[in-house]
Amino acid sequence: MLAQSLSTWLDRKGIHFSWVIVAITFLTMLISSAALGLPGVLLQPLSKEFGWSNDQISSAVAVRYILFGFIGPFAAIFMERFGLRKVISIALTLVAACLLLSTQMTELWQMFFLWGLVLGTGTGLTALVLGAVVANRWFEKRRGLILGLLTASSATGQLIFLPLGAWLIQHYGWRMAVLPVFFCCAIVAVLAFMFVRNRPYDVGIAPYGADPSIVLPPPSQAHMTMMEPFRVLRTASRNRTFWVLAGTFFICGLSTSGLIQTHFVSLCGDYGMAAVPAASVLAIIGAFDFIGTIVSGWLSDRYDNRKLLFWYYGLRGLSLLWLPYSDFTLYGLSMFAMFYGLDWFATVPVTVKMASAEFGKERAGMIFGWIFTAHQIGGAIAAYGAGLSRTILMTYTPALFAAGIACLFAAVIVFLIRKPAPTTS
Repeated sequence: MLAQSLSTWLDRKGIHFSWVIVAITFLTMLISSAALGLPGVLLQPLSKEFGWSNDQISSAVAVRYILFGFIGPFAAIFMERFGLRKVISIALTLVAACLLLSTQMTELWQMFFLWGLVLGTGTGLTALVLGAVVANRWFEKRRGLILGLLTASSATGQLIFLPLGAWLIQHYGWRMAVLPVFFCCAIVAVLAFMFVRNRPYDVGIAPYGADPSIVLPPPSQAHMTMMEPFRVLRTASRNRTFWVLAGTFFICGLSTSGLIQTHFVSLCGDYGMAAVPAASVLAIIGAFDFIGTIVSGWLSDRYDNRKLLFWYYGLRGLSLLWLPYSDFTLYGLSMFAMFYGLDWFATVPVTVKMASAEFGKERAGMIFGWIFTAHQIGGAIAAYGAGLSRTILMTYTPALFAAGIACLFAAVIVFLIRKPAPTTS
């Protein structure tokens, strides 16, 4: 009722209701990203208070990344069967419960349960698949730009919450650092329940960019079971493009969330940098990524997406190889933040566009879910592997070199994909 009334009111002012859906989706993915990024500033405080080693904490983070990824293909089914509103509201409620309960944890198994199982499930339901589904359902035009905007929400969450979390840890302890994200989860969950609807047809409008006089229900589809993602995977696995996109996205996760987002603050601590300025560097990365990802979405509508991925992975690889030699000075870290930040999540709108072009927009959400699973497996390996490197070798340098070389490899293999046909969406 509220959504229909708001849609009618906005229509009289010439504003499409799809922008409301985008705004709430942006906030949802922003808060999920903030929750995912929190362990990056909690590694040292948790280790100090409970005596847990770096690789033990990283193991719980790795569990979260794996769940975060494997739920992706099934999240598309949940959104189809139960609607966007219920999925978003339940997911944010799970994340909020995890954050609140984590302030009372005292045992390592509790961290595995909360930060691994519960947080992995909640954020997995609102992962990048959500952005792909919203863009394909609510927009006929500007999909690349919308994907870029929604993906950039991950950078915005880091930009806002990580420096704040580090400051709260320094002055009030790590438990206070989770409360801002908890309250934001609760607020956005209420907004989603009130205003989010599944498709434009539900509020009597056509998708943005479509003929506004033609408002049709979605084509009827056979009832999808939980086996559908596996059938889609079996079909997609026969396609070379799927394996190239999955392989490069594996490297994407290996070189971003699992490595830098999880371990950067701890890495800086090894070079004598305190948590607050280290988190501020992450925020600078987030600021550059916000710009780079939106621009990437715009570029993906206009240029050969393979060439874009070549530059994104190539620059990221070079920046990771440079990081150990930056001496962690203001100049060195600024150079890293700029080159690394501009293409952190810039790969996402391009990868989604290529998956949609190859497999069709109706299956794009589920197929991208499997591609995103590869991303999170890479993130889990990096989260645990880098933590193990720090525990055994007392340095993160081998993990940085491995990720940098892998990115250069990804930059080359993208050209195994056939040149895509021109698209106007």
